[in-house]
Amino acid sequence: MGQLINGKWEKNPNFKTDKAGRFERQASHFNQTISKENPDFQPESNRYHLYVSHACPWAHRVMIMRNLKELTNHIQVSVVCPDMLANGWTFAKKHPQATGDKLYGLEYLYQLYQKADPSISTRVTVPVLWDTKKQIIVNNESSQILRIFNTEFNTLTGNHADYYPIKQRLKIDKWNHMIYKNINNGVYLCGFAKTQEAYDQAIDDLFKTLDTLEEHFKTQEFLVNDEITEADIRFITTLIRFDCVYHTHFKCNIRRIKDYKYLFSYLNRLRALPAIQSTTVLEHIKRHYYFSHIHINPSQIVAKGPVDY
Repeated sequence: MGQLINGKWEKNPNFKTDKAGRFERQASHFNQTISKENPDFQPESNRYHLYVSHACPWAHRVMIMRNLKELTNHIQVSVVCPDMLANGWTFAKKHPQATGDKLYGLEYLYQLYQKADPSISTRVTVPVLWDTKKQIIVNNESSQILRIFNTEFNTLTGNHADYYPIKQRLKIDKWNHMIYKNINNGVYLCGFAKTQEAYDQAIDDLFKTLDTLEEHFKTQEFLVNDEITEADIRFITTLIRFDCVYHTHFKCNIRRIKDYKYLFSYLNRLRALPAIQSTTVLEHIKRHYYFSHIHINPSQIVAKGPVDY
């Protein structure tokens, strides 16, 4: 692990925590949007390139939206190696479905950030939405890229499906806030906690929220009304990783998702959708977490189970 400081890569194996030992997620650095109204970044076919990791839940949600919105022929993708060690995300192609850097043949993802801004100070994260025309990062915040993909390329694709409809936004935002705070980020709060108190609070919040969702899915197929929305796309990527990684590796082991009747049914229903099934690569997911987080798993042994997942 590491980060860029004034344009130079510095190795830093520690995750930032507050005084109470709680993991602190840093904000994304690039926050531009693509739209017809933005003269700098217009929606164009094959102008933008997406950098992702199949292991990363934040990148996975963007890949799902890319498929749902039929953008695969308009926005090409480079996939990093699941191993993320001292030099961060690498473009090594030693694992199947790791593509290397299709644009520039770079060795590490941090070199793409340096290309965008030679003096930048930032974490180096995925997903990255890159503008091949201006040679710059447009956006590296997954929640914002989701919204861009949802609406801004509709005239190119003819796909007008809306996963953040105006009439449902209050409900979607409510679920997004709760799920991000206690589940999407909550599993990291458990796994990266540096005090017992921080871990205890995080795991209590995590399973209290999962229990609430179990009750919700007793009568509902989706988070909002009767169709998939952005809220489901943001939630499902954490559920997919829960039993095979977070339950063991992040000590989120009070219950598995499989132990929840209705949550597990919801997980199976959504991950059977082609846009989700085709973008889920369990080999990258398990390899990344167990092999890369040496501060948690110094032996780098990748767990075999669960066999019934």
